[in-house]
Amino acid sequence: MDYNTTREKLILPEYGRYVQKMIEQVKAIPDRDKRNEQIQAVVAAMEVLNPQLKDQPDALHKLWDHIHIISGFDIDVDSPYPIPQKESLMAAPEIVPIPKEPLAAAHYGRNIQNMINVISSMPEDDNRDRMIKNMATYMRQQYLIWNKDSVSEETIFKDIYTLSGGKLRVPEHIHLESISEKDKFNKPGFMVQSSASLAQHHNQVRRFNNSKSSQGNKKVNRKKWKK
Repeated sequence: MDYNTTREKLILPEYGRYVQKMIEQVKAIPDRDKRNEQIQAVVAAMEVLNPQLKDQPDALHKLWDHIHIISGFDIDVDSPYPIPQKESLMAAPEIVPIPKEPLAAAHYGRNIQNMINVISSMPEDDNRDRMIKNMATYMRQQYLIWNKDSVSEETIFKDIYTLSGGKLRVPEHIHLESISEKDKFNKPGFMVQSSASLAQHHNQVRRFNNSKSSQGNKKVNRKKWKK
């Protein structure tokens, strides 16, 4: 039996094995003009198999790059685009540096720490005050998601001062608006139902129980009538 596990590895699986075989056959054609003619048919077939490329401005360029990749970069045809270099397409991605500094307050996240560092280096003006207030509001939201049901603005302002290393102190004229019932935050994965939806649920359960009870009474009355 001929299993896929024993066949040659697919270089670009999205095109399938037949396209790979077609390119191998084109490579084996001795006449260059014939190769150029046949490779155009292969490009048309690849365009049908990869229709999402049609909406991209460089779709045809990508198809020709895929042909060179599938052929192992050794197909001798007249390409309308520069032949890509194997090293440029097969190069490993650059390593993304990951911050190793520990978080002073994990429930706020690293973005808050970065925002505090940026704001603390800004000149004191109205724009800075607006950014402080917006950041404090977001910090309160993060605090309520993972900790208590309520938190005072003094606690948030103290955390800002602590996380900034004493460089950022919230001005006295800045205050956070009170949280309304609709703006309460929930932990991810948990959903708190409103009082209206809870009442609707209880009414559905009550109607179901009444329906089951009435069905049971009908059965009892039917048995008594038979007797």
